Amino acid sequence: MRYLRLGMVQINCTVGDLEGNTTRIKQFIDEARNLQVDVVAFPELAITGYPPEDLLLKPQFIKDCHTYLEEIVSYSHDIAVVVGLIDAGKNLYNAAAVICNGKLAGIYHKMYLPNYGVFDEYRYFQVGTECPVFCINGIIMGINICEDIWYPDGPAAFQAQAGAGIIININASPYHAGKQDFRKRMLATRALDNEVIVCYVNMVGGQDELIFDGGSLAFDERGELIAEGKQFEEDLVVVDVDMEKVLHSRLHSPMHRRGMPVPQRVSPPVSYIMVSEAVSTTPKRPLPLRKAQSYDSIGEVYAALVLGTHDYVHKNRFEKVVIGLSGGIDSSLVAAIAVDALGAENVIGVAMPSQYSSPGSKADADVLAHNLGIRLLILPIQGVFKSYLNTLADAFQDTQTGVAEENIQARIRGNLLMALSNKFGWLVLTTGNKSEIAVGYATLYGDMAGGFAVIKDVPKTLVYQLSRHKNSSVGKEIIPRVVIDKEPSAELRPDQRDTDSLPPYDILDPILEAYVERDNSMQYIADMGFERVIVEKMIEMVDRNEYKRRQSAPGIKITPRAFGKDRRLPITNRYKSL
Repeated sequence: MRYLRLGMVQINCTVGDLEGNTTRIKQFIDEARNLQVDVVAFPELAITGYPPEDLLLKPQFIKDCHTYLEEIVSYSHDIAVVVGLIDAGKNLYNAAAVICNGKLAGIYHKMYLPNYGVFDEYRYFQVGTECPVFCINGIIMGINICEDIWYPDGPAAFQAQAGAGIIININASPYHAGKQDFRKRMLATRALDNEVIVCYVNMVGGQDELIFDGGSLAFDERGELIAEGKQFEEDLVVVDVDMEKVLHSRLHSPMHRRGMPVPQRVSPPVSYIMVSEAVSTTPKRPLPLRKAQSYDSIGEVYAALVLGTHDYVHKNRFEKVVIGLSGGIDSSLVAAIAVDALGAENVIGVAMPSQYSSPGSKADADVLAHNLGIRLLILPIQGVFKSYLNTLADAFQDTQTGVAEENIQARIRGNLLMALSNKFGWLVLTTGNKSEIAVGYATLYGDMAGGFAVIKDVPKTLVYQLSRHKNSSVGKEIIPRVVIDKEPSAELRPDQRDTDSLPPYDILDPILEAYVERDNSMQYIADMGFERVIVEKMIEMVDRNEYKRRQSAPGIKITPRAFGKDRRLPITNRYKSL
């Protein structure tokens, strides 16, 4: 019998922390070795963190990366290690190193470089041109990287044709809602079509706007899931694979008896690299039982927001955050996420009531702070607002009170939050949601002021769902029910309601999804059943407010098309969608 014990390590890397990432890799190598793992695999660019972006243009950075690779090589006694790195020669390559017993056995170069959405790999890397397979413990396996596995006629197919019974695919695959289910369907298809065991190793952790959700996966030669890593936390996933089953499946497969069809594109050169000949016959200790973990669709998004907030704050060396609490649902949700990410002792709420703040909003902010166990500062802004109006009295003479006066209040609040940030080193978390940011229903240098935008990519209707999820997950009202149920208002003028300026959010959000996420035209969206005059107004607002979004704080990506790296439109732009 030919068994192989494989380890998939979903590690939380920090971009540029070469020493810290390497230390963590070595710790997981020790853990895998203790579990008698034969081959342990780490994510794409695990040494550097992903994406390193223009750090790749620094020659010293590249040199330092190879220094730490040598440290990992020297640490690889009695185990084979696959680790993502930068390979540099005349060009830079996104690469996977195969290491065993203190030697660098070979390197694979990524062949499919993504250059869409958040990815920009053609800016830095050269395309790989060879497709090696590696013989480890007498078993032939293919190594490839992230995007390579998504193509039916990609490297996995060539490696399987060359005799590989296992494909290890290392990843830094960013999260968006629902992506894990899509990965599972794709990987099951690759395993079944090529009759190979597929091990998909994913990174975990937050990096600026991106979340890597882990969830590493292994499928057998029949396309059945045999192992799954935890989402949103580090994990070592260990699985024993039976290579006799792969051989048996191929012997009984008409496709393999007749020969696999040759993909239409030109086949890359395939080389065989011997890593270790011995087949392990020593009985291994049984693996510890793994605790099952699953999220529903809303719980998954909430967990992503918690991880993204935690990692952005800590990886940027902040300890505490400060949040303006209006008594509304957006700031309440952000505060709840911050407490789950950082602990109540590291979250400070600030209520900044004006003459337009309702008694209910003031009370709701106080109840929320009590429920979360956070410190609440109360800084009334009426006096400051009056001083502003007095200062501007001559300049504003003979004009009607309007948006300018409303926005002064928001900017006073932003100024106070930034003063606290400067004084105490607290990071300001902004509270605007995707619906508001899309149409510009936010004040530049006011409620948009801050260091990190937790729910920047969360539509308003999802804000409600996440708030209900928070309460149901703990079995009590953390976010007061009255906050969830009350009509949203900026409270910058008497009796103000969001619906004074916007359609109800259950109408607005589908329009925004069609226009922002799918680039549908005005007419197409109107044909979906929405009033054309509303669609036209909302699209105009989205287009007009690109300049605001360009100046907003970075925030966590949880949809397929987030503002920023995903959706890039010129500020100066006269094109109108018809």
